[in-house]
Amino acid sequence: MALPAGPRIDCHIHTIDPARFPYAPDTPYGPTGQEIAPAAHLIRVLDVFDVRHALIVATNSGYGSDSRILLDTLRLGDGRFKGVAVVEKDVDIGELERLKAAGVIGVAFNVPFHGTDYYRDAAPLLDKLTDLDLFLQVQVEQDQLLDLLPLIERSTVRLVFDHCGRPAVEHGLQRPSFQALLALGRDRDAHVKLSGYYKFARQPYPYADTWPFIAALVEAFTLDRCVWGSDWPFLRAPERLDYGPLLAGITEIFPDPDDQHRLLWRTPSRLLGFAEAPASSSS
Repeated sequence: MALPAGPRIDCHIHTIDPARFPYAPDTPYGPTGQEIAPAAHLIRVLDVFDVRHALIVATNSGYGSDSRILLDTLRLGDGRFKGVAVVEKDVDIGELERLKAAGVIGVAFNVPFHGTDYYRDAAPLLDKLTDLDLFLQVQVEQDQLLDLLPLIERSTVRLVFDHCGRPAVEHGLQRPSFQALLALGRDRDAHVKLSGYYKFARQPYPYADTWPFIAALVEAFTLDRCVWGSDWPFLRAPERLDYGPLLAGITEIFPDPDDQHRLLWRTPSRLLGFAEAPASSSS
């Protein structure tokens, strides 16, 4: 299987380096083995696959709201990367301004990690994100989006949804939580990451049982608001995963080269604020 043509942007990738940045003592999960991903290793992986830019997403696992490794990676990237931070709900706007100045463009809500009750009083944080033009990156699974909707609907914050909303594939496309995500795609200035298939698929690679959900998301959001992410180095993956096959799988789902270009370059460059136009681009 061939890789998609042209240069790429990865919109969901992590750096994890306990040797340089030890985990918080109370972390409920400390990544180990092949989950360890220092910035130098990340850069080599991206170079091999001609990934020009990436969105570095901070992890609750290991680090929580400690942004040191995220900021260090952004510094090492020297403009190649943008970041999504994990912050405390009562973070002050000065800290958010500091993160934004360092290259952070969004803040993550990891609802599977914390649960929905944790975010019920987060409206003031959403107001701060709106004021600073930072987006809210939301990871939910199963029916958690329904519990989060009242908070989201009261805010005008820009939205980015992780991992296709992690739908319950066994319940089909008509599940109310997935339909709610599709409605947000039609009605809001929202983006969705076509990523993390292993987190909700019931079939092994190439995760063909997720493809109908991907098609529905593309129809609702359009490819002008869909981006791709690898989720490397695949925390808590139930089986071995590799970057190359995941990237190559895009050509099965999106055989049209122009669609690949929109998903992997044009839309993410606009979302993340990368103005560079690749020389081989046809658009």
